[in-house]
Amino acid sequence: MRKIRAELRKHRGGDLSVPQFRTLFYVNRHEGASLSEVAEHVGLTLPSMSRIVDLLVARRLATRETHHGDRRRMTLALTSRGHATLQSAREATETYLRKLFRTLPSTKRATIVEAMRVLRPVFTETQIVQNGTGD
Repeated sequence: MRKIRAELRKHRGGDLSVPQFRTLFYVNRHEGASLSEVAEHVGLTLPSMSRIVDLLVARRLATRETHHGDRRRMTLALTSRGHATLQSAREATETYLRKLFRTLPSTKRATIVEAMRVLRPVFTETQIVQNGTGD
């Protein structure tokens, strides 16, 4: 995972900081997330996260809207430009991983694919929530 994350960050675009990039990823997976939720995930204070979101909104990578049920709460979402930024980083990382895996014999690649199928439900959020701890 470290190698994949490093490769993703390498393709984030030189003008995005790692916390900004992590914010985009979190909001992509949790559309409608609050500033507090994103700050907790990224590990920043609310004022710091607010500045990051201000920059992402100014660059038209994200939107911030008032929650329909609570005017004090802001919800975050990605713009099409924000989605495109993440998609570009993903595609570059997938290309990198394909090159890495091509060096392995096909039998080893098949073993990896099967292992990933087995592990996927173990590491999904649904599984963690159902078990409480992921055990």
